[in-house]
Amino acid sequence: MFNPTIAPEPRINVLISKGWQDYTLLDTGNGQRLEKIGPYKFIRPAVQAMWKPSLGASEWQSVHGTFLPNRSESGGQWQMHKPVPASWEVSYKTLKFKAYLASSRHIGFFPEQAPHWDWIQQMISTAARPVRVLNLFGYSGVASLAAASAGASVTHVDASKKTVHIAKENQQLSHLVDANMRWIIDDALKFLRREQRRGMKYDGIILDPPKFGRGPKGEVWEFFELLPVLLELCSQVISAQPLFFLLTAYAIQASSITIYNTVNEYIPFANGELSCGELTLEENSAKRLLSMAIYVRWQNHSTGNR
Repeated sequence: MFNPTIAPEPRINVLISKGWQDYTLLDTGNGQRLEKIGPYKFIRPAVQAMWKPSLGASEWQSVHGTFLPNRSESGGQWQMHKPVPASWEVSYKTLKFKAYLASSRHIGFFPEQAPHWDWIQQMISTAARPVRVLNLFGYSGVASLAAASAGASVTHVDASKKTVHIAKENQQLSHLVDANMRWIIDDALKFLRREQRRGMKYDGIILDPPKFGRGPKGEVWEFFELLPVLLELCSQVISAQPLFFLLTAYAIQASSITIYNTVNEYIPFANGELSCGELTLEENSAKRLLSMAIYVRWQNHSTGNR
């Protein structure tokens, strides 16, 4: 078993999502967020926004749809006020992908993760060597597209056949049909165990596990119970000279320091920097930051910004 070295004090960062063409956080308050996604405006829950909105009622009332949560953590339904298409195209820099209204309140992408996409592209483009990337719990594939656009060979894994199909459509929208991308519908832990037996190695690993989920054959994922198992398996498929590692977590009762310590325990990184922090969105109104997720990431000292 790996015996971790004493970890240095965590470098904690607040990353702000910027550079968007087609997404704007217009305002927040009273437990909600007002967003513009392409030409459409929506209201979604944001329980952490306990302050008052900055914009007037007329701005909040002129929306196309409002997500009404039910008692479950992610369930609910959309109440539509104006018609919107089933999906529409949005852009982030050179990447193009679909936006849509999901029953789980999601919109097909996570705008707060844009700093991660930039960082992934930088890690790969400055590596000056072939890079193999694994994206687990890959959802609609924007992080996979970011890696592929920088020249990496990408393996994208998600348990949902529907979201993998959408990810493939996003590959076409981003004009990356000739990129080396492998699309896998599978349970993340089962896939990692097979890759370990095959001796497969990856230079970059991206993880975005849910708090709770189910695999294609009913496999149950529970974050706190299975994250150590996931990390142990990742330590066995990461290459001898890794480039980067990234873990993002949503809606868990833990700080970024918690996952920082856990990653440091299970993956024996050397010659690099392990950091952690929060992903945030900045309002267009009062410029307040809305905290959306926590993360931990490692980068090889020989690549990218220190």
